[in-house]
Order: sequence, then C-alpha cells, then structure tokens
Amino acid sequence: MSDRSEIMVIAAHPDDAEFGSAGSVAKWTREGRRVVYVVCTSGEKGSDDPDIIPQQLSKIREKEQKAAATVLGVSDVVFLRYPDQGLEDTSDFRKAIVRQIRTYKPEMIVTSDPYRRYIWHRDHRIIGQVTLDAIFPYARNLPAYPDLIEERLMPHKVKKILFFGAEDINFRIDITETFELKLAALRCHESQISQLNIPDLGKRLWDRCRKMAEGTDFEVAEAFHQVTVPL
Repeated sequence: MSDRSEIMVIAAHPDDAEFGSAGSVAKWTREGRRVVYVVCTSGEKGSDDPDIIPQQLSKIREKEQKAAATVLGVSDVVFLRYPDQGLEDTSDFRKAIVRQIRTYKPEMIVTSDPYRRYIWHRDHRIIGQVTLDAIFPYARNLPAYPDLIEERLMPHKVKKILFFGAEDINFRIDITETFELKLAALRCHESQISQLNIPDLGKRLWDRCRKMAEGTDFEVAEAFHQVTVPL
C-alpha cells in the first residue's frame, strides 16, 4: 500500500470510529494518507436523557463527529443518516455503501467486526456484514449495479479490511505516538463521554489500549482482525 493510498472508515454511529481506530487514523494521516469517514447513522438514539429531542441530538452528534475528524486529520466525513438502531442488511443499504466505495476508491476499509459474539450493538453487526458484502463482490462486480455504471461509478477492488471490536485479533497498530490525539478526538464526543461517568477517561483508555498491545513491544495499540481481499 503506497503512502498516498486512501483509507475509508465505515462506522454505524458517531464516535465508533474514534473508539475503534482513532489512534491508527491519526497515524495514517500523519503519514500523508487520505482518510475518509462514512458514518451510517447520526446516533439520534444515543442518550437516555428524556429531555433531549432525537433530532437535536442528531445535530449535536454530527457536529461532534466533524470536530473529532478535524482533530485526526480526516479529509471527508459522509453522513448517510439511516435511523439509529435501524440499520438492516438490505440491497438499498448495501448499494449505498458500494456507492461510497466506488466514489472514494479506498485500498483499505476499516469497520466493526460483524462476528463478535453475544453483547454487541446490532448496528455494529449489520454495518460490518453489509460492508463486507459490499466489498466482495458488489463493489468490484461490473453487472452488480448497472445504474452506478451510468453514473460513472466504476467497479473498485478493495485490498484489505480491518475489523475493530474483534475477538479474533491478528493485527495490532502501535498508537503510542498518537494516543493523545485519540483521546482528544474522543473528548469531542461530549454528548456520549458525559454519560459514561468515567472519572479519568485518559487512564481508562490507556489501560484498554495497553491491554491491546499485549504480546508486542508497543506501549499501547489498537487491535483488529485483518483480512486480505483476494484479487
């Protein structure tokens, strides 16, 4: 993968990308790589506050996501605005993801692991599975969506996938030098962080990332399941 390769992070909600991969994203953008976010919902159900209106929360969370992306050096943030807690594995949703893949033509895609067992947000499972199917075979298959060809969105082959939130970890990225940027990006999501009631977010995050670095010589890491896509 060249230094100028493009990376796409496809997340179900605002803040998913930061929890799962912000340290790696900061590292990639420092290297000169162009990173694009595709956020599938606006997270309008991400609060237990009975006084907040979902439409208001949606605007807040999109603003927070843009701020976090700026901290990390992300080039573009695309909001698909599907319903929070309402992602489904449908042809229309898969086509929407294919459209983004063919538009930006990333060499690598980062998304949530669809195969994590038991307690895992359903939206995370769905977006992981839909993204996987969009990558192979739909985004690369000429007859898959003829109307996209008419829009000059030609087939594209993604080379690698990184799944965050994975239980079957086979790839770790050293984020020692970008940990503080990960923390700063997460703090942009004030509407969510304030609900966690964590006295010391930095320490909690450091401990989590230090555990992910076990078995390496990194201080802290982000951990993924990596898949190389057959060409």
